[in-house]
Amino acid sequence: MAIIHLKKASKTPESETGSARQVVTEMLATIEKGGEQAVRDYALSLDKWSGPIVMDKDLIAERIRDVPQSVKDDIRLAAGQVRRFAEAQKASCQDFSIELSPGLQLGQKLVPVNTAGCYVPTGRYAHIASAYMSVATAKAAGVKTVVACSAPFKGTGIHPHVLYAMTVAGADIIMCLGGVQAIAAMTYGLFTGKPADIIVGPGNKYVAEAKRMLFGKVGIDVFAGPSEVAVLADDSADPLIVATDLVGQAEHGHESPAWLITSSRRIADEVTALMPKLIEALPPTARDAAGAAWRDYGEVVLCDTREEMVQVSDDYACEHLEVHCADLDWWHANLTNYGSLFLGEETNVAFGDKVSGPNHILPTKFAARYSAGLSVHKFLKPLTWQKMSKNACKTLAPVSARISRLEGMEAHARTSDVRMAKYAPGTNIDLGQPVEA
Repeated sequence: MAIIHLKKASKTPESETGSARQVVTEMLATIEKGGEQAVRDYALSLDKWSGPIVMDKDLIAERIRDVPQSVKDDIRLAAGQVRRFAEAQKASCQDFSIELSPGLQLGQKLVPVNTAGCYVPTGRYAHIASAYMSVATAKAAGVKTVVACSAPFKGTGIHPHVLYAMTVAGADIIMCLGGVQAIAAMTYGLFTGKPADIIVGPGNKYVAEAKRMLFGKVGIDVFAGPSEVAVLADDSADPLIVATDLVGQAEHGHESPAWLITSSRRIADEVTALMPKLIEALPPTARDAAGAAWRDYGEVVLCDTREEMVQVSDDYACEHLEVHCADLDWWHANLTNYGSLFLGEETNVAFGDKVSGPNHILPTKFAARYSAGLSVHKFLKPLTWQKMSKNACKTLAPVSARISRLEGMEAHARTSDVRMAKYAPGTNIDLGQPVEA
């Protein structure tokens, strides 16, 4: 048995983190001190934007007026898919109560956060899908106020298609603002007076670093990095489809890993030969991004068995994981670490990224080992509650008092003592040895 790297990445997602951290640290300090004016200054210097930050209804209507009806129809269909899937997720989570012993009622109540910030990247591409992936999911969870942010597209305001997707998905406030300054503005409630309780959405390394550094002041979805794809392929796979899917995700950016994990030397060789040809055939922007990504971050791993393939895949904990193998049920049962799973060659990442329903905002940089992608659960707080009768209190209080005193916490114990004195006066019950020191 052997695991062989036929192509090994020369870089890792951590390669570019240091420089981003320094830039973001300086920007956040400036914004925390300078507030809205500092944000406006960054918007002008970085995005060449001096127009309104918060978009009113008239400005939105003007901006989306010329969006073709066919585009609107596609966005509405895709946003509806995401919304319905998110609503089904919410239906799977329920409030409950249980009486563990007579008079002791305990329960859970699912409460949405009050304000969510949804970041929608606009740079190399206009990420229409990210708008409804984040906003529609937050609204399905019941979030009262959703603030959506996206950078001006080529200095002209939010891309009309992205803006339309935000409105269809149900954004309550829309800001023309991108990058670190957008994350900071949503965190501190600048321009809106509504600080976000959680910020979600993909972005470049600077956006990801800003979210990481502000985590604690605000909740975030995941510690994100560049988009990742892995394809598991046995000898039954179609090498052209495998290679096309790898290139399809590598176009996300220069730092987007694309990994092939296979038990077939033939598939490994044919995919490796196809990759440069498919990349070369792309338009210039995509060709530049995919070429760098495959060169610096692409890997081909050859395994003897499917069990070894699962081992490698789970170690990589990839964001998007496609399975082009026989016996799909076996793979579904045995794979454990991934952001989202795509079973069979008919089910590619692009479908999931754009329209099928499950969210495309997913964990990267090994975070799928402990975290899932964006869902209604990220916007819901499973708050616990408890209520007990006097009889239940008399049953639990002595145990609480004794354990508190064993821990040396006399004040804790006395909260039980005072209740026993009130609810069961004159009873001789062991409340533990009072703490002397």
